This record gives sequence, structure tokens and C-alpha cells, in this order.
Amino acid sequence: MRRRALGRTGLMVSELGFGCASWWGRPAFDERMALGLVHEAIDLGVTLFDTGASYSAGQAEPRLGRALKGRDTSGLVIATKAGTYHAGRGRIGRDMSPAAIAASAERSLRHLGQDALGLLQLHGPAIAELTDDLLEVLAGLKARGLVRAVGLNSFDPAVIDHALGLRGIDVVMVDYNVLRPEREPLIARAAAAGKGVLAGMPLAMGHTRPLLSRLRGPRDLWYAARALARHRDALSRGARFGFLHRLPEMTGSQAALAYVLANPGVDAAVFGATRPAHLRENLAAAGLALPDGVKARIRAVQRADR
Repeated sequence: MRRRALGRTGLMVSELGFGCASWWGRPAFDERMALGLVHEAIDLGVTLFDTGASYSAGQAEPRLGRALKGRDTSGLVIATKAGTYHAGRGRIGRDMSPAAIAASAERSLRHLGQDALGLLQLHGPAIAELTDDLLEVLAGLKARGLVRAVGLNSFDPAVIDHALGLRGIDVVMVDYNVLRPEREPLIARAAAAGKGVLAGMPLAMGHTRPLLSRLRGPRDLWYAARALARHRDALSRGARFGFLHRLPEMTGSQAALAYVLANPGVDAAVFGATRPAHLRENLAAAGLALPDGVKARIRAVQRADR
């Protein structure tokens, strides 16, 4: 597994990171299997693990903490998110106040069993919430040695653009995949500003594959229901990239990851997996290059999709 510098943070991360969220963190997913995926990822060279305080109804952080217990984590970058929390009954609460962010960070440390967080990211802040007081609190967490780097995760390009001008923000996480080529100028600006760049949703949530072909168990039904409820447009657009799953050189998931990792501004791509075979398949994308013909076909579909 190759490693890349995470912007100017001084941190080195595996170019593929493991996302500890969604079905992976839910009690319905077998604990032993969930922990086993983390252990196998570490054994295969993954050093970046990304989660969040609100993920999996608040269960993802504690589960990742159990997976890391007894492991040497000195070479790992454990990233989590603050500003959202599980509010019960399937609801996500938001609180970006400086006091809430500080409290969330310290709570995350306890859940994860860590002395320090490699990366603390604000989870979907508004521009107006990125106040001097909040940045001061984040700087204080770094000064105390509780956090090594600070970032934010947002699907709003305007928020990311604003963050590029903030000295207190070290890393940005953007939704970048074959369905999101419009993120590329933003990623280039982030890299030029010295920010670390994490690509979230690099597999486009699997939407390049026909929905019915993915249904093999309860977890697949859960993801399919979520896709139909929230991402119908992405499902329709993703169908145009079905050719990625018929390549002789690599699988569709590997092609999608290779596309993201080929962007020189991306430091790591973070994906989730709930099956060992999928984990290994995705990690095998490290170091792969897309054939020129495949890159050209992706660009052709993207242009037609505008």
C-alpha cells in the first residue's frame, strides 16, 4: 500500500482509507466481522480510518474503538467528525458551537480509546459557523496535543472554497468520484493552498452498478433502500458508467478508485466495505492505472452528462 503526504499536516496516510460508518457500525452487522475488517485492513497496509460521532446512530466510533483495542495504533491516522450527533429515533442533531466541538472531540477520544486524534473534521458546517471562536478552539485542541490536524467535510463547494482561505483548516474532504468531475477544479485549488484532500464516496456509493445486481443480503437491502430514497438521480447517472464493470483489466470498483487516485490533488480515497472480499478487491486498486481508452470513455460520458 502506497502512502501519501496529507497536505502540509506532516501526516502520511495510505492512499486508500477505510470508512467506518453506515452498515459497518450498526448492531445488526456482526461485531466480529466488523472488527475483522478493520484488522484485515491494517494487516494489508491501511493506515487511515475515518468515522464520525453521528455515524451508524452513534455506534461507529465505539465499534472502531473496540477494533483498535490492543492494536499498535502509533502508525495509524484515526479521523473522526464533530458537529453532528445522533439525536435518537433516527435523527441527526447539529451543534457547531465551539464548546460542543471541544466536548465532541474529547468524547471521541474516549470512544476510540486514543490519546490523540489524527484528524478532527467539522461535519458539514455552514460558512457562518466557521467563526474565529471556533477556529480558536480547534487550534487549542491541537496545542494541547489532542488533535494532530483539523479539517472539514462538506458537500457544498462554497464551504470548501471558503475553508481554503482559513489557516486553521488543514484538510478538506469532498465527494469526488466519476459522477463528480466538477469537483476537480476545487481539488486543484485545495492542493495549491497546501490543504490535504480526502476523497469521500470514491465509489459513487456503488451507483455505477445496477441496483438489483447488488442485492445479496440484508446489508444490501439497507443500502438499496437508502439509494432509492435519497439518490435516484445518482442511480440514473451512474448507469451510464456500467461499462466500468465489464473491463478485462480490473473490476468496476478498482477502476472507480483508480480514477480518483489518478487526481494529483487527492491524498487518499476513503471507502467502506462490509465484506472481506470487497475490502481486498478495493485495496488491490492501490497503484493501478486506468488504461487510456477507459479514461477517455469516462470523460466522454462526463461531458455528455453536463
